[in-house]
Amino acid sequence: MKNLAIKLLFLFALGILLPATLSAQQTITVSGVVTYAEDGEPVIGASVVSGPTTGVSTGIDGSYSISVTEGTTLTFFYLG
Repeated sequence: MKNLAIKLLFLFALGILLPATLSAQQTITVSGVVTYAEDGEPVIGASVVSGPTTGVSTGIDGSYSISVTEGTTLTFFYLG
């Protein structure tokens, strides 16, 4: 009887934790347009970075699209 209770508790914990782990690892695509605050003109060549190895540059219209893990923080920077 004790083994059955332990097995049921394990299955219950697995049922709770497994979906949370799988949902935390979902990849999403984030897209947008980077513009200057003063006049709303697009920022060409701005960097959009997620961590040390993933990043993109904005296009001629200031647009970008990047695939990241849900909950990731994006950093935007522009030198010029």
